[in-house]
Amino acid sequence: MILPQERLLSPKAGSYVRRAAAHVQSRLGGGERLPLRELLSPLYTQALHSPCLRADALSIWESFGETLWLPRFRFQRTQTVKERYKLGIFAGIHGDEPAGILGLMDFIRELDETPEIGRHFELYLYPVCNPGGFLAGTRESRSGKDLNREFWRGSQEKEVQLLEREILARQFDGIISLHSDDTSPGFYGFARGDVLARQLLGPALSAAEQAQQRDTRPFIDGFRAVNGMIHESYEGILGAAPQQFPQPFELILESPALAPLSDQRNSFRLALKATLQEYCHFMAYGANL
Repeated sequence: MILPQERLLSPKAGSYVRRAAAHVQSRLGGGERLPLRELLSPLYTQALHSPCLRADALSIWESFGETLWLPRFRFQRTQTVKERYKLGIFAGIHGDEPAGILGLMDFIRELDETPEIGRHFELYLYPVCNPGGFLAGTRESRSGKDLNREFWRGSQEKEVQLLEREILARQFDGIISLHSDDTSPGFYGFARGDVLARQLLGPALSAAEQAQQRDTRPFIDGFRAVNGMIHESYEGILGAAPQQFPQPFELILESPALAPLSDQRNSFRLALKATLQEYCHFMAYGANL
């Protein structure tokens, strides 16, 4: 049972955040491109009212006459000193995929309103990893590069360099990336690395099915798939540094881009929630072996 006093967002503050989220979805659903600050207004509003969420940016720079920044949010329920699982969640590396951004906002609001989900985690959230691409409505960055093919290859792209430095500095226990696929009829995912990633992907996909059907085709995005799960991936995608040891679990969650935006964002929220819950179960089980 969740006690009312455990909720960190007051009903009034929670209503502010929900209204901001509804406004953003309405604008995006109508095909508009929002300024970054307006796009992220639900998270900035939540950070203003919540003791758990902090907002800053990896960097601010000028590009093609625009001021861009790569926003970062950190969520931690209490300041109590204890061991926590450190996860990085990334969205918007392709500028024309807003569903992951919105789903991440919904997920973080739920973490603040529902104590048990995020109690054991320190979460670093990067909702717009390609700000120039988002503002232009393009998959690629302002320089015309697909940023999700540039990682750990000596890229000169500003966003990639910033994210690589951040990933190296944080040494995450897990990395989750949110994407949308306009060729897919359903939700699916990639599990990269060890058995743990595969253990987590199944429950994430099952949870997402509450909002969207699963893509069960035998081949998805050029890869062999089994019940919506893929264990290969493209080279150069956002992920852990090759030299990190031990390697974190890595999940890539993909929503069907042509589905209603509200369904896509809900599927991401459900999948992220299930991933955290399953990870806690797995780590508790492993500690008792």
